[in-house]
Amino acid sequence: MVDSKDLQQQSKALDKLTDRVEDRQLDSTRVQEAMASISASKDADIQAARLREKELAAVKINAADVDIIANELELDKKVAERTLREQKGDAVAAIRSLLY
Repeated sequence: MVDSKDLQQQSKALDKLTDRVEDRQLDSTRVQEAMASISASKDADIQAARLREKELAAVKINAADVDIIANELELDKKVAERTLREQKGDAVAAIRSLLY
């Protein structure tokens, strides 16, 4: 004969199992939403970086300034050029940003 207590315990155990499955499905949905959010954020960051590089490339700089900064501060020319572009071609501001 089956005891009613045993049936109640089995019923509770079954309810706990089904609750866990629902929780896992909700967690799966949250994970997918989080991953989509991260992906969108990463795409936005990449797009912003591309736009920034495009803006920097459009800045007119003097090649002589690049050479002077690179030679005097003993830097790679790429670093000197990038800093000069970031400072809108202002050699004095570029040197200050590299020194301080």
